[in-house]
Amino acid sequence: MPNSKQKSLQSRHQNLQQNLQQNITLLFISLAFVFIVSTLIKPYPLSWAVKLLPIVLLICVTWQQLTRLKTQQTHSTPLSHATFFLLGLMCSAIGDFILDYNREQWFIFGLGAFFVAHLFYLKSLSPFKNKHSKGITTVILLAYGIFGTIMFFLLKDGLGELFIPVLAYMGVLLLMAIATVFSAKSNVWLIAGGISFVVSDSLIGFDKFTAQLWQSQLWVMATYYFAQFALVKGYLSAINNTDES
Repeated sequence: MPNSKQKSLQSRHQNLQQNLQQNITLLFISLAFVFIVSTLIKPYPLSWAVKLLPIVLLICVTWQQLTRLKTQQTHSTPLSHATFFLLGLMCSAIGDFILDYNREQWFIFGLGAFFVAHLFYLKSLSPFKNKHSKGITTVILLAYGIFGTIMFFLLKDGLGELFIPVLAYMGVLLLMAIATVFSAKSNVWLIAGGISFVVSDSLIGFDKFTAQLWQSQLWVMATYYFAQFALVKGYLSAINNTDES
């Protein structure tokens, strides 16, 4: 009977956790949707605050999960690098504020904030372990290499004084995306987050330095919010020792 009761309590706890995760996901989608749609009527007062809400939610969820895991002595996954992931989210939030508050004059500072964010993400994804065959590894590296080269040639003529900062940012962004594939924590959500981040920032770069895209903010923010959500989901899944892929 005690075993049966214990299993019942565990099942109830799992159901509560699942419902909570679903509610958080719906809340994130709702907050992200509100800002994405609001880009059609920008500028408006405090738009930066609306933009930050989905990322603040992800920060809170990540903080809560890391705090919970660190109190569980039986947890088998080392959490020494997990704090860096949280710092990456926080730097992203700083970058979001800067780019929305004064995109034209403060662009370089926003770029710097996201540069540091990707460095934190890189650290959080260590250690690295190639789980794939030599053929798959080659394809992945070639795909990112070719894409990065194409974007560089599309952007280079319009970069001007930002040539070196943007080139450095492109490098660390691609490294972060590749790291999601070769991290020991790698899973489908992390990989999807890396890809979506590259797509989002590529859209920003193309729109700013090459040619204006129709309703660019819609596509930029949709891919950006998905990227951050996927990275959080994938990372928390990995450190919880669950297979979300």
